[in-house]
Amino acid sequence: MKKIKVGIFGARRGASMAKVFLNHPDAELTAVCDKYVPALKQMEKMARESGKEITTYESFDDFFNHDFDAVVLANYATEHVPYAIRFMASGRHVLSEVPASETMAQAVELIEAVEKTGKVYAFAENVSYSPVVFEMQRLYERGDIGEVMYAEGQYIHDSPDEFTARITYGEKEHWRFRIPPTFYCTHSIGPILTITGRRPVQVSGFVTNGADWKNGKPSGIEMVTLDNGSILRSIHGPLKREPSGCKSLIYGMKGMMETDRFDNELLHVYREGEKVCQGEFEHYKPGIQIRAGDKQLETGHGNADLGAPHYFIQRILDRPEGHKYMIDVYTGVAMSICGLLAYRSVLDGNIPVTVPNLRNKNERDAYRHDHACTTPSVASDQLLPINPIAADPLPDEYYERIRHLWLQYEQEHPLS
Repeated sequence: MKKIKVGIFGARRGASMAKVFLNHPDAELTAVCDKYVPALKQMEKMARESGKEITTYESFDDFFNHDFDAVVLANYATEHVPYAIRFMASGRHVLSEVPASETMAQAVELIEAVEKTGKVYAFAENVSYSPVVFEMQRLYERGDIGEVMYAEGQYIHDSPDEFTARITYGEKEHWRFRIPPTFYCTHSIGPILTITGRRPVQVSGFVTNGADWKNGKPSGIEMVTLDNGSILRSIHGPLKREPSGCKSLIYGMKGMMETDRFDNELLHVYREGEKVCQGEFEHYKPGIQIRAGDKQLETGHGNADLGAPHYFIQRILDRPEGHKYMIDVYTGVAMSICGLLAYRSVLDGNIPVTVPNLRNKNERDAYRHDHACTTPSVASDQLLPINPIAADPLPDEYYERIRHLWLQYEQEHPLS
């Protein structure tokens, strides 16, 4: 059987995906594109160690013209939609990193591009494929805890300035400096939607008291109402704890289950018996359930990075497991726009905001020209502040320090 030829746009985040495609029985990594040459060299080295050869590009146009069937968008998180649309229009399938879109208008454009082209679009919310969350999905589907009543999702990840410098190249206009606190919400919201199969219908947004950025950076909080009336609380951002990590908790009508707060491999499950307040707790570490053929691939983030690329390939090949477990464009968009709309809520005094079901065509027109975001070139006259208190709360001295750390890193790690 012919293997699916894959290209990766974005060599840094794409490295974990590359590990999958270089060893997947149904896929072949053929090309990688990035502006940062050392990252491309690392990709070439990884390929050689797997006994493979790949072509690397600094030029996007040259990469775009390379022969491959599917592409991974691991580029800047605010720029996924324009590239996804262009690739699908050219006949390529798309696996997109998170979030799905920067604006509500882009969310509509993306969905309609998928519908128009008929290409496979997969959303790479990797936390949904971690062994503990994947097990929670299996238990929920089996009915172990009943229908969800309340849930929590957390993605807590602080970072020192040295790390920030490396991932932003010391660029003041890098997307990580410009996103509002609720933007990067899918690692906390996504797993709950994946586990339960529910859809968000309303969101209220909040920002923690680091909002002045004097004593810390703000974190985003979303209070989401799901379509069965249950409530999801989502929190994410640079709060103080180590190790960093994700946590998912669900209370159902027959029990509850949650991932451990500090051990990302441990799951706790309570199942109520025939009498109220009488049941049994189970505590265990689920085994790896996702495999690429007969191979056991070790990927990043506790093996969570395997699921999205694997099921993307299975969906392209029209296999049942791909249809069942791949996160499609409608769900990926729903996970993402909760953060966009939560920020509107923050700016309007935390009022509830309706989350549209963009699967329904009659709900799309209201957002077709909604370009509101924090990127001037995208938003134009709909520009939002990157912080509810100040347009740019970071002093010039901060950017200068980050730039200095980046130049120092470059000097200490010369191009080889």
